[in-house]
Amino acid sequence: MASTIQVRVDDDLKVKSDQLFKDLGTDTTTAIRMFLTQALAVNGFPFEIKKISANPYGALSEDEILKKLEKAREHAEQGMYKDAYDVSRDMKAKYGI
Repeated sequence: MASTIQVRVDDDLKVKSDQLFKDLGTDTTTAIRMFLTQALAVNGFPFEIKKISANPYGALSEDEILKKLEKAREHAEQGMYKDAYDVSRDMKAKYGI
């Protein structure tokens, strides 16, 4: 016996996801079935879900931020820093960005 699941989604989301799955050689219904199968296989979401903070220091207290700033100043006084150009160049080489 088969059950039916109905889900309301924004028209744009439906069109874009239909096209994506078509490009991947499947359809949206099969993709949803795959999602449900994988959720059961891993006993949870088949991908990581996390809240992304726009500010990576948002979880730090004021005291923790001040300690990090002091440490950065100490490093700078000791010549332990990189030029922004060098950092950018290294990131492009390492990550392609």
